[in-house]
Amino acid sequence: MSSTRGLLIGAEEVQAQDGSTFPDTDPFTGDLVSTLAAGKAADVRRAVSSADQAFASWSQSSPAERRGIFLKAADVMDAKAPELATAMTAETGGTFGWGMFNAGFASSILREAAAAVTFPLGQVLATDTPGALSLAIRQPSGVVAAFAPWNAPLILGIRSIAIAIAMGNTVVMKPSEQAPLTSGLLLADIFREAGLPAGVCNVITNDPKDAAVIAEALIADPRVTRVSFTGSTRVGRIIGELAARNLKPAVLELGGKNSLIVLDDANLDYATQAVAFAVYMNSGQICMSADRVMVQRKVASEFLAQLSQRAASLPAGDPREPQTVVGPLINKEAAQRVAAIVGEAVAAGSRLETGGSAPQGALLAPTVLSGVKDDMRIAREEIFGPVCTVGVFDDEDEAVRATNSSNYGLTAGILTEDIRRGYAIARQLRTGIVHVNDQSVDDEAQAPFGGVGDSGYGRFGGQSGVEAFTTTRWITLQMGHRPFPF
Repeated sequence: MSSTRGLLIGAEEVQAQDGSTFPDTDPFTGDLVSTLAAGKAADVRRAVSSADQAFASWSQSSPAERRGIFLKAADVMDAKAPELATAMTAETGGTFGWGMFNAGFASSILREAAAAVTFPLGQVLATDTPGALSLAIRQPSGVVAAFAPWNAPLILGIRSIAIAIAMGNTVVMKPSEQAPLTSGLLLADIFREAGLPAGVCNVITNDPKDAAVIAEALIADPRVTRVSFTGSTRVGRIIGELAARNLKPAVLELGGKNSLIVLDDANLDYATQAVAFAVYMNSGQICMSADRVMVQRKVASEFLAQLSQRAASLPAGDPREPQTVVGPLINKEAAQRVAAIVGEAVAAGSRLETGGSAPQGALLAPTVLSGVKDDMRIAREEIFGPVCTVGVFDDEDEAVRATNSSNYGLTAGILTEDIRRGYAIARQLRTGIVHVNDQSVDDEAQAPFGGVGDSGYGRFGGQSGVEAFTTTRWITLQMGHRPFPF
């Protein structure tokens, strides 16, 4: 049975001022999941007013109060994990297991945010002024505009707001139009149940056609001081330009063209399993997904055969079936886009090792391609589907050059049994994250997470997150009377 949800402004769930709504549908069945309020610019201003009013008291709340709310929210998240995972499957087509992982990791983000409220928030500076105490302190910045994506909605929705709120900021959250419940409203419900005061977390849902208007209204509002965005590079450029135009710092976690490098000393059974996970988890719809695999020539043929066999054996279909590994993409249009990229590559001479058949609705079979050339679209663009390309290299310098040739720079993996060899390569890669003897899809709530180049800038996680959502101020205390020249 579908639900009806409004905007969350202050302590109330309200309809859009003009009463408009939009549908949220299941990508696999096409069924209606929820009918949601379609906010407009006027609703954004109402939400920012609510957040701005709440900032005065929330920014002065004690660390103990904030920590208690976040720990309670983590407990609520744990208790509701099956319910949230089920909702995620309905909205995004992700498998139940992927939904449970999302809920578990989101809980860890909440617990890390609870710990972060007691992180060091300043330092005593050296000073040349006699009798003075010089301090650098970090304080909450104000109202944060937070944009959350659909592909890992519980994780990335919570990450977009958790550390900001824990540091004493208030937020206006714009969840994805493809997952407005699990990337926004259900998360706000958890905070409300945990006792978060009214106005600290506000949620504006919107019709997809109004996304640009909502984003501009939110970022341009002079009461908004920071921007948090996770999503595609295309939209991230727009968000970054809006933030820069309004002189507001932004954290942008964008797309990736992530490489896995398989060296000739790798354990091929382990490497094949690791690559398959990195490529096909959540049907390849993760910013860290590996769609480009490079294998040293000595082991390339054997690896390609093993990977193709493993990909062909992965159960694909209904995400509600427990055995399903590869479910649908977020919609039919996404599946058609990925299939078209594969088709272009095959027509231009690439070899289809497995998969690649025409999509069935939003479902696309796990696919492996070889013989891809650098000038093909599939070699340059983020695929964001259950597809990888496998290339061959002769020496490590060649693998490094190929990885660094991409404009993206989010994450990478190096599969080798020689950790020192892997670390030497890792130091040369232009990515924000590298995993040695592991694959590219990995995250920890306390680790600095983010990329370079077209993968964005700024970092979520741990101390980096604290710094991203606080303002540094210099304060001096003159203990006596200093002399002046006149």
